[in-house]
Amino acid sequence: MPLQSETGLSAGLKYEYGRERVSGEDSTRVDALAGLATWAFEQGPRVHVNLGREWVRDDEDVNFWGVGLDLPLSEQLDFVVETFGAEHSGPDRQVGLRYTIAEGVKVSGAVGRGNDRNIANVGVAWEF
Repeated sequence: MPLQSETGLSAGLKYEYGRERVSGEDSTRVDALAGLATWAFEQGPRVHVNLGREWVRDDEDVNFWGVGLDLPLSEQLDFVVETFGAEHSGPDRQVGLRYTIAEGVKVSGAVGRGNDRNIANVGVAWEF
């Protein structure tokens, strides 16, 4: 994040490129741009708010949102709870873990449910 602090407000932009797959269908290219804001408390928890837009090839473009909470379990491991959604749909909810491999490099995994579907994801984030 360009504006980053140990406690208080941090903010920035996030670009994502991905492949989205729905059971029984081919994968689709997805691009997204989001504004990010995080408030870090002195005791360790962090609250995140995301607002953005997603462009899906051969499909409708949509605005999306997300709210999450990171609770530190150790110096490198966080428990994550989040809810998120997009235009014209209900919210999704998931829980997971985020592990810091090195400064600015994190891996994560989460499972959840929403909109009559199960959700599972894994990811790698590189912050610079």
